[in-house]
Amino acid sequence: MILDVILLIIGLVLLVYGANWLVDGASSVAAKLGVSAMVVGLTVVAFGTSMPELVVNIMSSVKGSSGLAIGNVVGSNTINILIVLGVSALIRPIAVKRSTIRVEIPYSLFAAAMLFLLANDVLIDGASESVLSRIDGIVLLSFLGLFFYYTYFSSKSEKNPHIPDVKVRKTWLSILLILAGIVGLYFGGQLIVDSAIQIAQSLGIPDSIIGLTVVALGTSLPELVTSAVAACKGNIDIAVGNVLGSNIFNIFMVLGVSSLIRPLPFYPQANIDILMTAFASLLLFIVVLLGRGQRIDRKGGAFFVAIYLSYLVYIIVNYK
Repeated sequence: MILDVILLIIGLVLLVYGANWLVDGASSVAAKLGVSAMVVGLTVVAFGTSMPELVVNIMSSVKGSSGLAIGNVVGSNTINILIVLGVSALIRPIAVKRSTIRVEIPYSLFAAAMLFLLANDVLIDGASESVLSRIDGIVLLSFLGLFFYYTYFSSKSEKNPHIPDVKVRKTWLSILLILAGIVGLYFGGQLIVDSAIQIAQSLGIPDSIIGLTVVALGTSLPELVTSAVAACKGNIDIAVGNVLGSNIFNIFMVLGVSSLIRPLPFYPQANIDILMTAFASLLLFIVVLLGRGQRIDRKGGAFFVAIYLSYLVYIIVNYK
């Protein structure tokens, strides 16, 4: 048990460092290409910080631990909005672009809605069981393709894009950082899955609870660190783009790839968690739309964090 906890911590450390190396290397390459801060946040940084979820879920799918795979994604998405953006807003109020309100936030909400529709075969189609099938995985990846399509043409139409303040390194060093990040994420993800499953079995806790709390929070640390640092530097587009892009990647890419590897059985209890993820996206949309100057101020950030803590208490109480 103690050894499993130590391995879990080592895995989380590897994930954080691996994600940071990957993001630093990829952001350096992107900056050389003259890509705007929002595009970097929505794609390069979001992909880099979503790698922990992807690696953890691939491992979970291979091992057949679907509760951990699905719980990890929906738990991470909820944390991304309520904790990552909440903490970032506490550091520095977050102003949100009009285009983000029109497209990225609704698309994040749409991703949660699509997961709900595709996973609930019993509720929607009256099937004997609910499963996120390989066909569903292809559908999810198709919507990821649409997101890439939008982002590409959005970046092409931008005039005088604001280049994020990142350290531009030599090309060979950037590639080395990317490779080192991927290696760190791979082994970190493997350690987290193995140790989390062992801890869950030792305590008699369902995989879904572990996925929604410990693992989801652990794999959201890269988003938290990246967005918090971006907020400290005043690079708000990176902070917002990182969260929204990561949430879109998590559902469309992470669950899409996971279900292609092995169809994921879906349990009705997880609907509460999906609805919570959708609620977080809707809440973000409402707060930004109705807030002064279309931004999340420190009160809004504190409100987001308080809601997540209440949700966490709900999970624990209902588990007991």
